[in-house]
Amino acid sequence: MAKSKFSLKKFFKGKVGFTFISIFIGLIVGAIALLVAGYNPITAYGIIIRGIFGRPKYIAYTILYSTPLILTGLSVAFAFRTGLFNIGAEGQYIIGALVATMVGYFLHLPPVIHVIFVFLLAALAAGLYGGIAGFLKAKFGVHEVIATIMLNWIALYLNNFIVMSEGVRRPESESSYKILDTARIIILEKWKWTDAGRQWLSNHPILQDILKTPANWGFLVALLLAVVVWYILNKTTLGYELRAVGFNKHAAEYGGIAVEKSMVKSMFIAGSLAGAAGALQVMGVTKAVTKLAAMEGYGFDGIAVSLIGSNTAFGSVFAGLLFGALKYGGPKIQSTLGAPSEMIDIVIGTIVFFIAIPKFIKMVLDFRSNKRGDKNVG
Repeated sequence: MAKSKFSLKKFFKGKVGFTFISIFIGLIVGAIALLVAGYNPITAYGIIIRGIFGRPKYIAYTILYSTPLILTGLSVAFAFRTGLFNIGAEGQYIIGALVATMVGYFLHLPPVIHVIFVFLLAALAAGLYGGIAGFLKAKFGVHEVIATIMLNWIALYLNNFIVMSEGVRRPESESSYKILDTARIIILEKWKWTDAGRQWLSNHPILQDILKTPANWGFLVALLLAVVVWYILNKTTLGYELRAVGFNKHAAEYGGIAVEKSMVKSMFIAGSLAGAAGALQVMGVTKAVTKLAAMEGYGFDGIAVSLIGSNTAFGSVFAGLLFGALKYGGPKIQSTLGAPSEMIDIVIGTIVFFIAIPKFIKMVLDFRSNKRGDKNVG
């Protein structure tokens, strides 16, 4: 039996290979932009790398930045895999954060139970909110892109209305009251301020550095949800039905699958994932929600994360970490080197651009291989 050999050519023609090629091209374009602006790209990228990995605290912040992006990426990827385009992850994120704040502040429960209630109710509310778009598409043929864009704005103004309401708004601010301690997921938040905690941490400088950040359990929850999404899509009957509808809804309907219900289910699950991102951000980082002047961008960044991750669960984890690293480490070139932090947006935009046009890259690779073939023949 012949053993399959690793082929570099096949690797770069695959999805993972295209992702690496696109990232490399993005970094090259960013380097060119830095050179044009009069900055040394090697120095700039060195600052970014040190800003991500230079201290344990930096790594912790990178993970914190990545967590909501992983979950919104999972949300978009799940919808993509089932034939739907969930632009509404932004609004679903807002709903999740808002509900998490309300339940975290107004509901009084024991610590662990409170955390579970806040998370589940926030995910459920966002799932129902996402399900609205699925219902409108299934029953009335309203395209999910149009529906979710409108729902994003409804979520933003609903958030602002509730945050500024009496009993919710914190005095002399445009933010809500902070959630109760029992609803928070920050690691060792209270213990590290006790005398025993400070004494113990003084002997563990790495951990002490990490705990200077709002390090929390959110990243582990995001990894767990990535595994759940992978399992649902690849190992369950529900996942098979949802993917079948995504491939060809007419064939799926002919095969006995309830297409309309599948659309609602898909958008519900996608909405729940984006809502989970909002809940974890409130429970672990912000502890409250504020009046929004504009969209925060977590849901829209989730679209790019999903594309970079090839619309897969584990790919979204990798892409979310990449995005989080660039979002956290990138702006440091401005404070350290004086280079504009917008260069990072150029890098990210280039990566997404090239991932979005894999056929063009395939064409270039095929052209080069054919050209080499012609030379060998000649």
